[in-house]
Amino acid sequence: MKILVTGAAGFIGSHLSEKLLEEGHTVVGVDNFDPFYDRSLKEANLETSKKNERFSFYENDICDAAFWAGFSESGIDAVIHMAAKAGVRPSMQQPLAYNMANIIGTNHVLEFAKTRKIPKVVFASSSSVYGVNKNLPWSTDDKDLQPISVYAFSKQSGEKLCELYHNYFGVKIVALRFFTVIGPRQRPDLAINKFVKAILNGDKVTLFGTGSTFRDYTFVGDVVKGIIGALHFDNANFEIFNIGNTHTVSLLELVHIIEDLVGNKADIEFQPEQQGDVPYTWSNIEKSTRLLGYEPSTDIRDGIAQFIQWLKARA
Repeated sequence: MKILVTGAAGFIGSHLSEKLLEEGHTVVGVDNFDPFYDRSLKEANLETSKKNERFSFYENDICDAAFWAGFSESGIDAVIHMAAKAGVRPSMQQPLAYNMANIIGTNHVLEFAKTRKIPKVVFASSSSVYGVNKNLPWSTDDKDLQPISVYAFSKQSGEKLCELYHNYFGVKIVALRFFTVIGPRQRPDLAINKFVKAILNGDKVTLFGTGSTFRDYTFVGDVVKGIIGALHFDNANFEIFNIGNTHTVSLLELVHIIEDLVGNKADIEFQPEQQGDVPYTWSNIEKSTRLLGYEPSTDIRDGIAQFIQWLKARA
């Protein structure tokens, strides 16, 4: 297959591109190197893929209508739309930028797929759309979505756009709600990345709240398997799946795991909870297992160990 991957230079997108190439597919990557974090990290993410003759790359913004109008790649069999402005807290300070990238940008991608009659689109959504839903673990059958950040709203809006493009234009679309993703190349703004660096260097570890909040952490390799399962899912309907790990870990437990792996004690500083943060995430993946063959196999300790190994190799 020839697959267009937006956000190909990102944490998940770069792992995905490498796996698709490994499986023999042709990958067309698009990324605008959003300055949310250092460009050099994203360029490093692309190094392996760029060595493959079946990989081509375009540095462009998905919100640029002129780019899509002049996009010359033909014969694309599927689009995996990973590109987005990421981060819950920053979205509360930059709501217009987040809605532009994550809603208008997604609309451009869907319009491209419709116009080119591309058979399949996989859309990267987020567990943040569940918000403060108390019906744990979260199931895609539950329609009580309560997003509490602009980022979450933008992802829910992206899902609604996908559903509309399926219902009215017949585009086959699978939306995947990712839970907190861990592993090598994790974004520097995320907790594990920050905590590992702080504990290694003897710096303060800032915890927002009491440390009792909990998350469903999912290894990036398992997430990639879920995306590829969705790519091959043969169903004419618009479908939504959870891509999580079904096991939750509290913030304090997370710190203790890192302490053990690093061999240093954390200097913890507690701060008030942050606007837009949800108190918990927890995925029900029964539907994903049954229909996509999705079975996460890497636990959080192993996932963090692989991240630490990657981080030290870059030092």
